[in-house]
Amino acid sequence: MEDLGEIVGEFLMESHENLDQIDRDLVALEQDPSSRDLISRIFRAIHTIKGTSGFLAFTRLETLAHAGESLLSRLRDGVQPVTPTTITTLLATIDGVRSLLEAIEQNGAEGDVDVDSIIAAVHAQMNAPGDAVPAAAPAATAQPAAAPEPLQERPVRPAPEPVEEQRRPLGEILVETGAAQAADIGSALQSQLEGDERKLGTILLEEGKTQPAAVNEALQAQTPKRSVADSAIRVDVDLLDTLMNMVGELVLARNQLVRGVMETGDSGLVRSAQRLGMITSELQEGIMKTRMQPIEHIWSKLPRVIRDLSQSLGKRVELVMEGKETELDRSLLEAVKDPLTHLVRNAVDHGIEDTDKRIAAGKSPEGTLTLRAYHEGGHVAVEVADDGAGMDVDRIAQKAVEKGLLRPEQVPNMDKREIMAMVFQPGFSTAAKVTNVSGRGVGMDVVKTNIERIGGAVSVDSTLGQGTVWRLTIPLTLAIIQALTVDCGDQRYVVPQVAVLELVFIDGQSTKIEYASGAPVYRLRGKLLPLVRLDRTLGLEPSGDQGVYIMVLQADGRRFGLVVDRVLNTEEVVVKALNSRFKDIGLYAGATILGDGKVGLILDASSLARRSHLAVDSERENLVGTSRSTGAAGTGERLLITAVGERRVAIPLDTVTRLEEFPRDRIEHAGSREVVQYRGQILPLVRLSHLLGAYSEVEEGDTVSVVVYSEGGRSVALVVDRIVDIAENSTTARRDAEEDGLVGTAVIQQRVTELLDVRRAILAADPNFYNDMAGDEMLVEA
Repeated sequence: MEDLGEIVGEFLMESHENLDQIDRDLVALEQDPSSRDLISRIFRAIHTIKGTSGFLAFTRLETLAHAGESLLSRLRDGVQPVTPTTITTLLATIDGVRSLLEAIEQNGAEGDVDVDSIIAAVHAQMNAPGDAVPAAAPAATAQPAAAPEPLQERPVRPAPEPVEEQRRPLGEILVETGAAQAADIGSALQSQLEGDERKLGTILLEEGKTQPAAVNEALQAQTPKRSVADSAIRVDVDLLDTLMNMVGELVLARNQLVRGVMETGDSGLVRSAQRLGMITSELQEGIMKTRMQPIEHIWSKLPRVIRDLSQSLGKRVELVMEGKETELDRSLLEAVKDPLTHLVRNAVDHGIEDTDKRIAAGKSPEGTLTLRAYHEGGHVAVEVADDGAGMDVDRIAQKAVEKGLLRPEQVPNMDKREIMAMVFQPGFSTAAKVTNVSGRGVGMDVVKTNIERIGGAVSVDSTLGQGTVWRLTIPLTLAIIQALTVDCGDQRYVVPQVAVLELVFIDGQSTKIEYASGAPVYRLRGKLLPLVRLDRTLGLEPSGDQGVYIMVLQADGRRFGLVVDRVLNTEEVVVKALNSRFKDIGLYAGATILGDGKVGLILDASSLARRSHLAVDSERENLVGTSRSTGAAGTGERLLITAVGERRVAIPLDTVTRLEEFPRDRIEHAGSREVVQYRGQILPLVRLSHLLGAYSEVEEGDTVSVVVYSEGGRSVALVVDRIVDIAENSTTARRDAEEDGLVGTAVIQQRVTELLDVRRAILAADPNFYNDMAGDEMLVEA
C-alpha cells in the first residue's frame, strides 16, 4: 500500500469492504427476492464503486460496475424479477470487480483481467425472457473454480482447502532459488507422507540438504503480501474512547503504585515499578495515536469555501497550507472545525481587500491566505494569516466606546493587543455593512468561547496595511496531560505544565514580593510581574510572603505569577470532567485523582488571569517600575502623562513613588484640606484641577486617581482625572510657563503638554512638607 497514492489506497480499502457486504446481501436477496431494502443497499454500494473508479480513471472497472448497476436498476424498478440466475450473474460481476481491484493493488493498473465476458453475461441476463439462463454466466464463474484442480493429483492425508493468496510451497521456493535439489525436496515430502511430523525445512537442515539462511529467506518470501483490505480495520469510536478511559485509569493506578513503592525503598520493587511505568507510557502513547488525525481532515474543505466566497465577493485569493500533517485528537478536530471555518471566512471577507484597492496600495492583485499548523510546547498552534488591510486599532477603540464596552478615558491606557482583543466581545463588529457572510458581530465571541472550552486560547495580531494573524493554541489531547501538583493551605491543586514558564522561590532576602498600588508584584529580570495569590483567590487562609513559590504562567497573551505554598512534583494526570456546579465557578479546567488517591482540582490559568483583577493600575505601576529599573532609554527625562480636565499635564517620573486609586467616599477633611487614611498615616491631597484651574465637565466616578510622592517618611497625593501614558521628553519645542503651578510647556507625543511644578503642588497639599526634612535644598522641579 506504500506504493499507492493515499486516495487510491482508501478507495481500494473501502471497495473491498463494500464488496464483502454485497456478497452477503446478494445471498440474502436470493432467500428474500422481494426485499427492496437489500436491492437498494446493493445498488448504492456498486454505484459508489462506479463513481469513484470513474474519478480515478479506472475505465474498465467503471464499465463493469456500470453494467452491474444497470441490472440492479431493473431489479429495483421491478422491470425484472430476482431469480437464482440473476444472483449468479451479479456474483460473477462482483468477482470481476474484485479481480480488477487486486490487479490495481498489485500493479497500479487494471491489467488484462477479462471483463468483456462478464459484461456480455449481464447484458444477456437483462435481455433474457423469463428465467432463461445465459450461457456466458457459467463461463464467467467457472474460471475461479478451476484454479485449485492441480492440487488434486496426489490424494494424500487431509489438508486444508486451498484459498486465495495461499502461500507458495516452501520446497518450490528453495528449488527456484537453487538452495535445494528437487529430489531432496521430494524425499523430504515422502517422509512427511509416511508420518514424519517434522517440518520440511527442519528435515532438509538436519539432513544437510540446504543452509539455514536459505530456509529463512524462503520463509520470508513465502509470507504473502498483506492486501489493502487487510491492512486496516474500522473500529468504533466508542471503543477507542473506552480504551482511552481504561488507559487513563491505568495511569492513575500506576501513579499510586509508584508512589507506594518509592516509600518502601525496596530496590526490586522500584525497578518493577519503573518498568511498569515505562510500559504504561508506551501503551498510553499507542492508544493516543489511534485517536490522532492530521489537521488536513478539516483543512480539506476550506479550499472550496474560499473559492466560493472569493468569487461571490469579486476577490482573488490564493490559499497556502503549511503543516497540514500536524496531528490532533479527533475530538479536538471536531471542536476546532467551526471556529477555523469562521476565521477563514472572516479573513476573506474583512481582511483581504478588493483587487482595485490592493493594486492602489502597491500589492499583488491576488491576496494570500495562509493556514499554518505546528507543534509548540505541548500544544498545537494553528494560524490563519492574510496579507490584507490589517486592523485599525483606533477604529476598534472608537467602536468599543460607541457600544459602551470601554470608557473614553480607558483607551489611552490600553495597549494595542488589549484593544484588538475587543473584537472577541459579543456583538462587536467594525464592518461598514452587513452581508450574508459577516458584519453582524456574531462569531468571534463564539470562536473564543469554543476554543477556551477545550482548554485552548485565541489571539490576534495585526499591522495596519500589512495583514492580520489569528492564532489558535490547542492542547494535543484532553485526556492525559503533564502537570505540576502544588499545595495551597491544606489543599492540593494541579496546574497544567504547558502554562508554566518558570518557577521562583521567594526566600524574603534575595527574592521578595513587593507591592505596587496595593497589589503584589515581583521584579523579574527588571520588570514587574503582577502576582495572583491563590489562597486569596480561593478564599483560603492567607500565607506570608516568605517561603512561597511563584509560578510564572502565560495565559491569554499575558504573563503573571501565581503564588502557592509548595510545588510538589510533575506527573501525568488524567483529566476528568467537572459537574455543572464546579464549571460555574470558572476557575477549574477539570479534576484528577492524584498518586495518593486524593482528588485534585486542575486550575484554569486563563480563568485565573481574568478573575485575578490585574487592574490597569498594576499595568501602570509595571510601566513605572520598568522605567525606573531600566533608567531613561533616551536622552530626555521620563514623564508620567496625566489628564487634568481638558489639559495634558506631565509629572517627572522620578518624583512618582506609586499610583493609587482611592474610593471617593474614603476622602475626609481636616480643616480646609482633603486627606485620606493611607498605610497608617494621614495623606494630604491636592486636586491639580483646583491648583491649575482646569475643571472638567466629565461626571465624577466612584474612585479618584492619585500620584503619590514620598520622601523622608512623609507623603502627599496629587489627584488627577486619569493616567494617560509614560513618555520621554526629548523635544526641544519648549517654552516657559506663565501660570502658577507650571514650569513650562512642551510638545510630547505630538501634543502640547504642560509641565507640572511638583514642588508647588506638594506645598499646596502640605505647606510644612519640607520644614522637618534635613536639607531644604532638595527641590523637586521639572
